[in-house]
Amino acid sequence: MIRLLIADDHPAYRRGLELMLGPIADMEIAGAAATGVQAVEQGLALSPDVILMDLRMPDLDGIEATRRLRHAGCAAAVVVLTMFEDDDSVFAAMRAGARGYLLKGADQDEIERAVRAAAAGEAIFGAQIAQRVIAHFAQGAGSPAVAFPSLTEREREVLEMVAAGKGNATIAHELMISLKTVRNHVSNIFTKLQVSERSQAIVKARAAGLGNP
Repeated sequence: MIRLLIADDHPAYRRGLELMLGPIADMEIAGAAATGVQAVEQGLALSPDVILMDLRMPDLDGIEATRRLRHAGCAAAVVVLTMFEDDDSVFAAMRAGARGYLLKGADQDEIERAVRAAAAGEAIFGAQIAQRVIAHFAQGAGSPAVAFPSLTEREREVLEMVAAGKGNATIAHELMISLKTVRNHVSNIFTKLQVSERSQAIVKARAAGLGNP
């Protein structure tokens, strides 16, 4: 029996996955999470075999939730199930420890195959994502390294704006997120960059080419 945790902030989509996968003989819905924090808490408490993880969720995005689960020793295989197919999202998820990446347009058979493959320890990607991965590595090892690879896509976006001299209120307005969320991102950025104040983060970011000062 494959025990599943479904993490998605859209109740209708989350319920749809439960109705789709719950009746399958060798699958069981162990829990459902509506935020990234809940995904981490339930992933550790319920010990599922596979977590279907959305990327955009309140409190904590799916990439950071995946990273925290890995660091906490959670053995569940994370399969990202999202609308985002850009390279930054795909490779940030892989760096965080995800074993699969599917787009929300995937049909039931594709999702079932991904769940079973992840539970068996395999890495699984949707067809469109696989093409992106292949194209990326086909460019060769000479591709430039990404600055601050521990940052999530959203954290990198916030750091770019911080490096450009924008304040938290401006960042919140331009990204259409709450001021509290911006503060959380900035706090996470400080921790990952090992700095204690904004000016130090700006210096590091600009040295890496961020912010276009």
